Amino acid sequence: MNKLIAEVFGTAVLVLVGCGAVALAGYGNATAFASGALGILPIALAFGLSVTAMAYGIGPVSGCHINPAVTAAMITSGRMSAGEGVKYMIAQVVGAFIGAGILAVILGGKAGAVFGQTTFDPAKVSIGVAFLVEFVATMIFTVVILGATQAKGGAGNVAGLIIGLTLAVLHLAFVPVTGNSLNPARTLAPNLYVGGQAAAQIWLYIAAPLLGGAVAGFLFKSGTLSVEK
Repeated sequence: MNKLIAEVFGTAVLVLVGCGAVALAGYGNATAFASGALGILPIALAFGLSVTAMAYGIGPVSGCHINPAVTAAMITSGRMSAGEGVKYMIAQVVGAFIGAGILAVILGGKAGAVFGQTTFDPAKVSIGVAFLVEFVATMIFTVVILGATQAKGGAGNVAGLIIGLTLAVLHLAFVPVTGNSLNPARTLAPNLYVGGQAAAQIWLYIAAPLLGGAVAGFLFKSGTLSVEK
């Protein structure tokens, strides 16, 4: 139960702080705000450093997944059972809705079209490209997580910093394409709150990251990327 509470808390913090950097600071929709690397940087740091902070805050309790795609990678890599993984994913979704709910209260229910949701513009980016970006970026992210946290050859105490900075860097590259979610829970709550196109695109932000995380886990399970085999 402590692990699940930690996952609820960590995911809530990620959504509140990350999406808050978009909605409260007036940057607008993450995709629309993609005016260059320096423009994206505040959002990238908000999400990346939130992950770093939670890695050290709740990591000793739950491992700080705070992302169903990360949990999927842990399951397919053999580091976690499917049963426990499903419980983690449910806790993460609950946490995401709590974080989004707190943000909505702060905004006075007047978020409108700006709530830190992740979307792509179908007129500029095809569904195939959007799916590919979320899949590949999530696979990169989860490969770093699995590599940095493995018992042999891992990054030890600096793993949390490496993971958070990796997420920030991926934002710099892919926010202009899909908003760089890489996290089904992080997208589900804000996108449902906004509705419209954001809600209609949720399936992609669930399927692509979960698949990317699962593939990364299989690569470690097979020993292709792991030094533990």
